[in-house]
Amino acid sequence: MATTQVETVTTGADKAKVGAAIALVIAALAGFYLLTRQGQLVQWGVLIVGLIAAVAVFFTSEPGKEFIGFGRDAVKETKKVVWPSRKEAIQMTLYVFGFVVVMALFLWLTDKTLEWVFYDLILGWKK
Repeated sequence: MATTQVETVTTGADKAKVGAAIALVIAALAGFYLLTRQGQLVQWGVLIVGLIAAVAVFFTSEPGKEFIGFGRDAVKETKKVVWPSRKEAIQMTLYVFGFVVVMALFLWLTDKTLEWVFYDLILGWKK
């Protein structure tokens, strides 16, 4: 079975776009903290506008387009999932809870048995 390997080439323009997106995020955060005297509305406005601009610049680059394609593929795969019915989900949840209770009892019993063996029988430290 042959698989094809697809190599993507990142150009200088794409690297510049990603760098610009990072710079916009940093600028938005800096603006948010530097504009504390201007009021919260200005602070949040600068932050939101800066982040939206960073996302827009990132999505115009090749890595951004690949990210969008990955998201679309993920949604397609999620639609293919056969989800359990309500009855099946409740049954599996009860199985898990039952297993947890059984394991808790087993571990408690093991702990108490070892405590009795070590402290009472071997060391003689009776309570």
